[in-house]
Amino acid sequence: MKLLRFGEKGSEKPGLLDDQGNIRDLSAHISDLSAENLADEVLAKLAAIEVGDLPIVAAGTRLGPCVANVGKFICIGLNYSDHAAEAGMQVPPEPVVFFKATSAITGPNDQVEIPRHSKATDWEVELGVVIGREAKYINESEALDYVAGYCVINDLSEREFQLERAGQWVKGKSCDTFGPIGPWLVTRDEIADPQALAMYLEVNGKRYQDGNTSTMVYGVAHVVAYLSQFMSLQPGDIISTGTPPGVGMGQKPSVYLKAGDSMQLGITGLGQQTQQVVDCD
Repeated sequence: MKLLRFGEKGSEKPGLLDDQGNIRDLSAHISDLSAENLADEVLAKLAAIEVGDLPIVAAGTRLGPCVANVGKFICIGLNYSDHAAEAGMQVPPEPVVFFKATSAITGPNDQVEIPRHSKATDWEVELGVVIGREAKYINESEALDYVAGYCVINDLSEREFQLERAGQWVKGKSCDTFGPIGPWLVTRDEIADPQALAMYLEVNGKRYQDGNTSTMVYGVAHVVAYLSQFMSLQPGDIISTGTPPGVGMGQKPSVYLKAGDSMQLGITGLGQQTQQVVDCD
């Protein structure tokens, strides 16, 4: 299934995408796409619904973030060796873990704001992993069983905040609108191999990132199991698994986002995002 949330910001309802590309309203069956509705048994009940009986949502309705009330927004850094090289950094001996503030989360096609005093706002297309049930001290062989599904994430970053302002990366990753998620949460049964997904990102029609999850240093199963050794992963937590090369910082010379730019990004089977870039109010 391709599950989603639609409607105005703060008032989103749950829905799904049917085979004809229509959004169908699921609000008579679940209250939202939040933690309690991501378990396998709930997803199985949703899959059994006769889709044709669900109300169709008007075309053009805004899509919200595909998961509600995210508890943890965990990110993995330098998880593609060629991206580490373009950043001038070594491939890490273990996954680099950092957090992104959940207040950064926004809809897949909402505007992206350049934060005040920004010098280097950058893009990063990433595979998002949504946890479906509590994972604590689990093994890599079972890790994917704890995944509800997958989504597209644009892990936007302000490089000067991130790398030159001292301290941890989080302040360069957490600006408002720096976490577009969606357009939909694709349940894990539809993704046969999360390590075989093509991904891309374009700015103003120019393709900068053109990668594949097959080149991850640490794959999804490893990352989920690894994180569970340090913290319990809860339903609704999101893991952003790293980006392939082609970010703005890696260009010669560097290229950064500015008001008026347009981004388009996507991952095979998981849909596409489109964002207009604006100055912060």
